Amino acid sequence: MDNCTTISDHFPQGKKTYNVNGVSTAGWFSVDFTSADLQNVTLKQSILSRPYYFDGLLPIVPVEAALSQFKIPAVWLNVQLDSFYSQFKLNMRSYILSLTKQYIVDYISSPEVNFLTSISGRVSKKTKLVFRFLDERSIEPSTNQTYGSMLKNLTFVKTFASGILVPKKYIWPVTPDNYLLSYTSVVDDAHKAGLEVYAAGFANDFAISYNYSYDPLAEYLSFVDNGAFSVDGVLSDFPITPSEAVGCFSNLNNSKIHHAKPLVISHNGASGDYPDCTDLAYQKAVADGADVIDCPVQVTKDGIPICMSSIDLMDVTTVAKSQFASPAVTITDLKPVPGVFTFNLTWDDISKNLSPMISNPLSKFQLYRNPRNKNAGKFMRLSDFLAFAKDKDLSGIMITVERAAFMAEKLGFGVVDAVIKALDDSGYSKQTTQKVMIQSTNSSVLVKFKQETKYDLVYMIEEDVRDAAPSSLADIKKFASAVSVSTKSIFPTTNQFLTNQTNNLATSLQSSGLPVYVYLLMNEFVSQPYDFFSDATAQINGYVQGAKVDGVITDFPGTAHRYKSNSCMGKNAPDFMRPAQPGGILSVMDPGAQPPAAAPMPLLTDSDVAEPPLPPVSNATTASTPSHAGLRVKTDVSILITLLMLCASLLI
Repeated sequence: MDNCTTISDHFPQGKKTYNVNGVSTAGWFSVDFTSADLQNVTLKQSILSRPYYFDGLLPIVPVEAALSQFKIPAVWLNVQLDSFYSQFKLNMRSYILSLTKQYIVDYISSPEVNFLTSISGRVSKKTKLVFRFLDERSIEPSTNQTYGSMLKNLTFVKTFASGILVPKKYIWPVTPDNYLLSYTSVVDDAHKAGLEVYAAGFANDFAISYNYSYDPLAEYLSFVDNGAFSVDGVLSDFPITPSEAVGCFSNLNNSKIHHAKPLVISHNGASGDYPDCTDLAYQKAVADGADVIDCPVQVTKDGIPICMSSIDLMDVTTVAKSQFASPAVTITDLKPVPGVFTFNLTWDDISKNLSPMISNPLSKFQLYRNPRNKNAGKFMRLSDFLAFAKDKDLSGIMITVERAAFMAEKLGFGVVDAVIKALDDSGYSKQTTQKVMIQSTNSSVLVKFKQETKYDLVYMIEEDVRDAAPSSLADIKKFASAVSVSTKSIFPTTNQFLTNQTNNLATSLQSSGLPVYVYLLMNEFVSQPYDFFSDATAQINGYVQGAKVDGVITDFPGTAHRYKSNSCMGKNAPDFMRPAQPGGILSVMDPGAQPPAAAPMPLLTDSDVAEPPLPPVSNATTASTPSHAGLRVKTDVSILITLLMLCASLLI
């Protein structure tokens, strides 16, 4: 009981050791305490990664109280250790039979054959008896057989049970490095034997196979809607997600449902599955149904625009293990620490000598993305990206431009002009099939694009803000047609809980005719507030149905695209598909246990938006680091050629 209650605080001397199914186990056991002893003992979270704010606040609920006080659609009782309790002359059989006479019990499960056979025929015919399989090597105490061997004799199981409950790995086994193997025949074998199959071991905040891209809904669908078999039920710590899977996302292969919102915009391609901005990341984003794929533009030493999520190659490539790792340089305009920057190396240096490196933004939680493909894929020039996207089923592309002033002043490179030229060269300026979107946190960049093109311009608000002043809205509308805002600007949080603080930013922007795209969505559960129950689909639903955003920018476009096909949108949506209410969990938390309130976010003002015009592209750089030499030499050569031509014309 010490794992999930405060028993050790109340009875510090109550620890004992017992033999539990052949295993010597130390702890605090319920058999040593009366119900009166436990009256002041409270529950606590048994999994340390989950929030602890309710620890010590909720009492232990007797089974009878749960059955009589709560409206439970179906009752499942699990008797795990009948043989252990019998050592203390506690008769679980008599207790369960007495319960079934007072309450409707739909399912009774146990991993012990003797217990199920002892109640078979003595409970209602409507009550289903389910044999629970434990680890394949564990010994079933009644037969002295392993559960693995019993799985091969399901006709015997059918003599005392109507169903089986198995760990999910019995059905979809995984490799030691956590990738799916082929599914087994367990479900088909059980169904042929006349047994229903229930899968156990589901939790949204457990490490699931990398094949699911950290998307728990995808895992449930692989058990209930895979085209080959379907289990009859699942046991989960997070019932909202299997409810979504069964009620809203199953059997959609032939569905014509496709909701207009949200616009699904990739972030560095499908960067949750492959290294940022590689051919594989973009291919996956298109295959996953992204509406818009993106390219953050950087520049190489020889002046080639490339798609790269970071200007520092240390962040996204294997440069640290290459001959180019030293000397790294510190450029305070870019980073406070040394780096090897894209403009330090030529395109050939990068493409022929380095490999991509997958981004792991949540590695401090030991959550890593697709390790087998952590260095897979090829780097992409902007021209490669445009050629790739042009014939794909996309509504548009998004090109992100940052550090334009630095490139102009220090590198002598006009990134805005380079992007415009690349779009012209690829034919994008003469087509209307795909929308071209230019995104930047710098208003000066978008102003220049507006002066020279007719592309859609997206202003990214880098800070977390609660609203925008009318004057700032007026300024934004002068140069942008849409706005990207952070998740916290929509739903403020404190210690990973949604607060009831109302942010009006999205409403203000949309009222001014500016569509709102929210960034950055990730599937890893630690990136989401607790109110979304570690479910990326619930998070998307919160922003789309709750905050009414127009689009999402995500590392996992497949999850967002699938959301657009769900059959549970609108006023008649079931409760589990209603958006999370800001402050919902905090409202049921004891005030004394609540985390500290977050400080109000600032207001976006016109001074935050306004910027001086981009500086002219410098013909001579003042940068003293040798790493800039490539772009400087290119500029100096062009000046020399111009002077020679001028001299020649004078001589003529």
